[in-house]
This record gives sequence, C-alpha cells and structure tokens, in this order.
Amino acid sequence: MPELLSSTADTVSRDLESSWRDVRARLDAACAAAGRATDEVRLLPVSKSVDVDAALALHALGAREFGENRVDELERKAARFAALGREARWHFIGNLQRNKARRVVLAADVIHSVSTPKLLEALARVAAEEGRRPEIYLEVHLSGEDEKQGFAEDELRDAVALAGASHELRLLGLMTMAPRPEPDDVEGRAARRTFERCAELARELATEQPGSFEGGVAQLSMGMTGDLEQAVAAGSTCVRVGSAIFAAGGDA
Repeated sequence: MPELLSSTADTVSRDLESSWRDVRARLDAACAAAGRATDEVRLLPVSKSVDVDAALALHALGAREFGENRVDELERKAARFAALGREARWHFIGNLQRNKARRVVLAADVIHSVSTPKLLEALARVAAEEGRRPEIYLEVHLSGEDEKQGFAEDELRDAVALAGASHELRLLGLMTMAPRPEPDDVEGRAARRTFERCAELARELATEQPGSFEGGVAQLSMGMTGDLEQAVAAGSTCVRVGSAIFAAGGDA
C-alpha cells in the first residue's frame, strides 16, 4: 500500500508539473502573438478548489503567488504555508462582503474584487486599524450579467479618486471578468471586447488621475483559463488561471 500511495503522488506531481509548464508556454505564446514581453504579464495560479498540498507542490515548482476566493480557505492555506516557512503572496479574488473585510486584509496581500464604495471604505478603515497596506484592484462590471459584481463605468472615476486618497490602500488598477461565452463565439470576440473596454478605461483613468495608481499606471487583472489569450492581447498584466493548472481548479 505505501508503494501504491507513493506512485500515485509521483503521478500527480508529474501531471502538475506538466500542466504548469503547458500554461506558462501558452502564456508565452499569447505574449508573443500580442507583441508583448513575457514578463509584462503575471501568471496567478488559482488554488481555490484544490487542497493545500497541491498548492505546496506548485510552490515547489516555482509558484510564489496564489489566488483564493473563500476567506476561510485563504486563511487555512496561508497559515499552513507560514508554518512550513514557505513564502508566498496571497491574492483574494472572490466576491467580498464587508463583514469579512478584516479577515481578508489580515490574510491577503492583494485584493482583486473591490466592488463598491462602502467596501472600499471598510477596507481602508480596517487596514488603518491593523497597520496593513494591501494592494487592490477595483472590479468593473462590463459583462452585463446580473450575477457579476463591480463598479459601473460611470462610478469608476469617483472610486479611483476615493482609493487614491486613501493612505491605507495601494490601488494597482482594474479587474474585470468576461461574459460567459456563447457557443458560436469560438474566437472569444465578446471576451476581447470586454477586456479592450476595461483597458481603455484604465488608460483614461491613469491619464486623468495618475497619482491615484501605484507607479502612475493602471494595471489590469483580466483573463482566466478560457480567455487568457484575449486578455493578453487587450493588455492584461495579470491572468488568473486555475483549471488549466489544477485538475479541480474550478472555472478560473
């Protein structure tokens, strides 16, 4: 039995290494096709639907950042990594309620899903109380789908100004999600349009309010397993990939 378990673990490790290598090659190809350098786009592994051992195995392959969409799982994985002396940056990518703001501020280095003014204010208040300065993205609702959240386009300027005025939060840029693809949209045209609009908004806002963004440039958290090529072509600086890396990585 121990030999069988060891063989299974070895197979899982090889599969993970192969998937990690394939996704990185896919990202490199997307960057090349878009005429961009590979170091312009961060690959964020989304470990939200795998156990901590799988995340640790990917860390052993070189990953140093991980995305989670549930607060309790973020806390659990971060605590396990810390106990083992494994350094990692943790990104919270899920819908966030104000009553969990403190827990996320304490556990996450980067928050991708700041979707309302009240949440923005709550995060700033908690960060000040806890002596933390998390990096954030403002989530933009561009898909037209009711189940998705985020600021409307006409709310963004005030949100950027509010975030930029905070000494407790570091505004990196904008995050958006593409609409779910229609069966006949095999080339991902809807995703490309969504990402291009978000990139256009980011450029406009960074031009108008450069002091609100870290480094004066608005970064873009856009693209997942199914649409990373369209996101890279539109200018994404961070793609969030789960299922292409982890067999049970959900829909990221």
